[in-house]
Amino acid sequence: MARVGIIGFGYVGGGLYRWLTGQPDRYQVAFVHARDPDRLGDVPAELRLTDLSAAPPADLVVEAAHPAITAQFGAGLLSRSDYMPLSVSALADDELRARLLAVASAYGHRLLIPHGAMVGVDSLFEWRRQWRDVTITFRKPPASIEPVAGAVAAGGEQILFDGPVREIARRFPRNVNAMVTCALATVGLDRCRGRMISDPAATQLMLQLEAIGSDGSRLFIERQQPVAGVSGSEMFASLCRSVELALRPKQAMEFV
Repeated sequence: MARVGIIGFGYVGGGLYRWLTGQPDRYQVAFVHARDPDRLGDVPAELRLTDLSAAPPADLVVEAAHPAITAQFGAGLLSRSDYMPLSVSALADDELRARLLAVASAYGHRLLIPHGAMVGVDSLFEWRRQWRDVTITFRKPPASIEPVAGAVAAGGEQILFDGPVREIARRFPRNVNAMVTCALATVGLDRCRGRMISDPAATQLMLQLEAIGSDGSRLFIERQQPVAGVSGSEMFASLCRSVELALRPKQAMEFV
């Protein structure tokens, strides 16, 4: 039975807790940490963890709180467990990412990047040496962008950012996890171009990705989905799939 630790208990962390506890034959919750313990509701006292530096070993720890968690506790968690940060924007810091990978290698654990809103990550990664230019665009209503100025929310459509993914990750750390995933899987944080468009008329979140190969090949992906907080409605389903893949036993037949 796989043991999973959860950091964060909002919409995503709370949903993950209920999904795991609903399958007691497959999963066991190792611990739950929340910045505000009052949000933990009926989580048993023995599962509540106040100090992440004292987190017990688990098969997998999922961060669903804030990029600062990875910066402060990621290395310690990786020394004891596989670690999946949903706040992938933390990995835009090259020094932090290198440190985490070194710890993971030293202790035999994995730093796992969830596919999230990115469709076709495997194909993007397979072709990473062939891509010449990659652009990823988000179009969102202002209420789904953090932080966003009141003037933007009150105005019409605006391009809030157009430039390297490394910089947009610094400006909008809670909104561009899929952009960082795309950059890490393809041409890197400085060459991958990120665009953030605020559109008050938008009723769905839109992600567009265009990748141009050195041989002139072109890949275009567009995804639209209803809003669920700052993420899309399919975010939770993709998280559950990432957890299943991270913990799955070997199958008799697999597509690799």
